[in-house]
Amino acid sequence: MFQFTKDCMLGIEQIDKEHQHLFELINDGIEILQNEYVGEHYREIKELLAELEEYAEEHFAHEEAYMEKIRDPELILQRTQHMFFREKIREWSFYNIDEEESQRELLGDLMQFLAKWLYHHIIGSDVMIGKLPPLEEWMIRENPCEFTEEYMTGIELIDKEHQTLFEIMERANRLIHNYVVGDAYDSIMEILQELKQYTVCHFSDEEEYMESIHYAGLDAQKRAHAAFIDKIEGIRTEDIDQNPREYLESLMEFLLGWLVNHILYSDKKIAQE
Repeated sequence: MFQFTKDCMLGIEQIDKEHQHLFELINDGIEILQNEYVGEHYREIKELLAELEEYAEEHFAHEEAYMEKIRDPELILQRTQHMFFREKIREWSFYNIDEEESQRELLGDLMQFLAKWLYHHIIGSDVMIGKLPPLEEWMIRENPCEFTEEYMTGIELIDKEHQTLFEIMERANRLIHNYVVGDAYDSIMEILQELKQYTVCHFSDEEEYMESIHYAGLDAQKRAHAAFIDKIEGIRTEDIDQNPREYLESLMEFLLGWLVNHILYSDKKIAQE
């Protein structure tokens, strides 16, 4: 059985109470799984899945609202992980568990998933809520891939290419959020390749423009561009294969965060020359 101890507490009353309730739900599932005297568990499993689905909707809404309020830098990743949790529970809700064997199989998979979630998400991620410097305003938007007025440099070519980069990012982000193992893998890899190719062209155009105006920060820009390209070129299919969704989510968070900060704090200075 799992104990809700001090190291699991955030110090945020509502969230701590809801986390404690999840511990209780997991322990309920373990009790069902360990009860060898009752073979039929259809009703208990359906009730547990319904409770988990209701819990997810309420708790994640509360947690995300709190994180948005304090502009927590983990908000984007948390939203994605929350979406994955919801989809997983809904997926299990439609499983055929008429047979006792399929009931025990689903319950075993569910407990394994929840135990992993418990340690990786609550103890690994949630405990950091409120501990990191707040996000910039852009990162708490529902669609962080939206190209808005604040990203405009006033240089027509650069702005058009930045907008295209955001559009590619958004397509990749949508596919990753809806990712199911085996599905859309080729499409995601194609978009990542498109992103790499377009980024190389954009950086070349941007550097050529900076050279034409004798921009003093050109060398620093070139180093930053090279580091970004290295990150994309460093994507290895074997890393993706080990944990596709988690790896791709982390990658998108880095790429989008880098792009936004680079535009806001580096590229916008080019127009000031």
